[in-house]
Amino acid sequence: MPGKTAEVHDKLGYATAAELILHLPLRYEDETRLTPIRDLRPGLPALVEGEVAQCDVQYRPRRQLVVEVREQANADDALAPTLFFRLLHFYPSQQAQLKSGNRIRLFGEPRQGLHGLEMVHPRYRLVKPGTPLSETLTPVYPTVAGLSQAAIRKAIATTMQEADLGEALPAPLLKRLKLPGFEPSLRRLHSPPPDAAPAALELKTDPAWQRLKFDELLAQQLALKRYAQARHRLTARPLKDEQQLIERYLASLPFSATGAQQRAIEEILHDLTGRHPMNRLLQGDVGSGKTLVACVACLAAVGSGQQAAVMAPTEILAEQHHLKFREWLEPLGLKVVWLAAALKGATKREALAQIADGSAQVVVGTHALFQEGVEFHSLAIAVVDEQHRFGVAQRLALREKGKHKAAQPHLLMMSATPIPRSLAMSYLADLDVSVIDELPPGRTPITTKLITMARRDEVVERLRHYCADGAQAYWVCPLVEESQKLELKAALDTFEEMQAALPELKVGLVHGRMKADEKAAAMAAFKAGEIQLLVATTVIEVGVDVPNASLMVIDHAERMGLAQLHQLRGRVGRGSRESTCLLLYADALSDLAKQRLKIIRDSQDGFAIAREDLKLRGPGEFLGARQSGLPMLRFADLENDVELLEAARTAADELLKHDPATVQRHLARWLPQGAAFMLA
Repeated sequence: MPGKTAEVHDKLGYATAAELILHLPLRYEDETRLTPIRDLRPGLPALVEGEVAQCDVQYRPRRQLVVEVREQANADDALAPTLFFRLLHFYPSQQAQLKSGNRIRLFGEPRQGLHGLEMVHPRYRLVKPGTPLSETLTPVYPTVAGLSQAAIRKAIATTMQEADLGEALPAPLLKRLKLPGFEPSLRRLHSPPPDAAPAALELKTDPAWQRLKFDELLAQQLALKRYAQARHRLTARPLKDEQQLIERYLASLPFSATGAQQRAIEEILHDLTGRHPMNRLLQGDVGSGKTLVACVACLAAVGSGQQAAVMAPTEILAEQHHLKFREWLEPLGLKVVWLAAALKGATKREALAQIADGSAQVVVGTHALFQEGVEFHSLAIAVVDEQHRFGVAQRLALREKGKHKAAQPHLLMMSATPIPRSLAMSYLADLDVSVIDELPPGRTPITTKLITMARRDEVVERLRHYCADGAQAYWVCPLVEESQKLELKAALDTFEEMQAALPELKVGLVHGRMKADEKAAAMAAFKAGEIQLLVATTVIEVGVDVPNASLMVIDHAERMGLAQLHQLRGRVGRGSRESTCLLLYADALSDLAKQRLKIIRDSQDGFAIAREDLKLRGPGEFLGARQSGLPMLRFADLENDVELLEAARTAADELLKHDPATVQRHLARWLPQGAAFMLA
């Protein structure tokens, strides 16, 4: 690989030729035709050719090189069309190069300046009369600092001559899907002919883009499905609850499981009786009762003489699970142990000893569960709540803790963020999915209202009357992404404001920087009714269950994502009182921000909200996949390419079954470094 090409590889982070040739353009510029200066229009990029009439260094408002270009510099007509271009940063060599009479070709976006049309820092080069124009549209690639477009174009052209561009997919498949060949598609995208429709290229609807998007989706499906096949070759302990703990637990509850919960329980228990590790996602809206189902899964392990672990991303959520599991399981004579980073000294040593000797039958905690020094006696199932908040490496680490004599623990992941079907098909193809699609009886609908910040005092007054009537409320402080210190200050300021404005109420405070025992004490006091108004940051987003809390105020709701607002709102509506969520928003909002808040106001359907959230945030952030190492889609769009995704799923099944050689070729091209860290 030549030195310059190798440098481009390194700077773009690619290790192979296959990766570089798939570095596709963001957009294209048309340098196949010249536009006369008189025909230029502000805002429309164009290629212009002319002679330098004048070149001067000017010092107002700052030092700059100003070049006057005419189609014929010696034209006598003072009204001849003129274009100026300005270089704010330039070298003496450029000034010498741009002397009067030299012919120049420049590409840029004209705009109206002081003396007429001008371009600022256009791309330019000196030419001779009759210098041929480009025969193809000029690609503009994603780049990094210090790497020019010219260098990328040259490196890709060189690599295309050396790389294997042979067809990897069977002709009958391409004919059935009406897709063009790989090599012509790739060449068309790197060097589109002048007659290529610019809109189709920009919107990625051109047949060449369709082929590359299909290939990308197919590679993703093949990798995930191969991973699932590999998992099915692993062994796990079959779990059969020989002690009838599940039956005793369900009988002890003061309510019956919903039909959706019962269906999910049956699917999970069926998996757990098998000899291969379960890899199942349990998804359900806020308050649908996923914890009950997870408890049943844990009892299947304990009833088989094994251990279960429950991992949550925050101490507040983990603590809530710990309290709930103790409440449910200790009457059955089972030992539930708590493990978190905040645990110290003799208490931590005792917990670790109980986990190691097996006397801790269910272990609940945070990421501390997979830290060094934690040894399970016989971990048979790991439950991971809010799974998208953990990286794949973290989930793998927890699973590794349970390896015992070649047996793998079963894995149950839970998410209260409903995942749109296209996203599940694409990123969760290796998972079995159970859905709880109904709420337990007694959950009251939540009224959501949008209130401008100008009416904040009215909201505080409403709180006073609401809590005086025996109810409890949350006040959620604004999210300050730039600084945890600023977020903490907002919480402390709001706490002091509420204490001063509502002296007759007992006001509590919970934020992420409090010690674990302080947070637990505040939450316990709120649950016991000793605190009437709880001021909190978004640490209460998940896992908090206080039935008497039926009013929530979310300050600066416009700063939060749709899924987060839906999660927070789900903390109320858990008791018999009518529940309300008030979204306070800043007075000056963009149309997009207003649209987002209206979606939350008008819908309590988690799936509808999740679809909108996917459009706004993209799949990576939605699933937490950017942080997990999961290969992201670069070209396909799950909102617009569902048909291609369906076709890729079907083709992946066919190829895995009948054509392993094609599978290998295709993955080598699209995932040359291996599908590392697929969803685990």
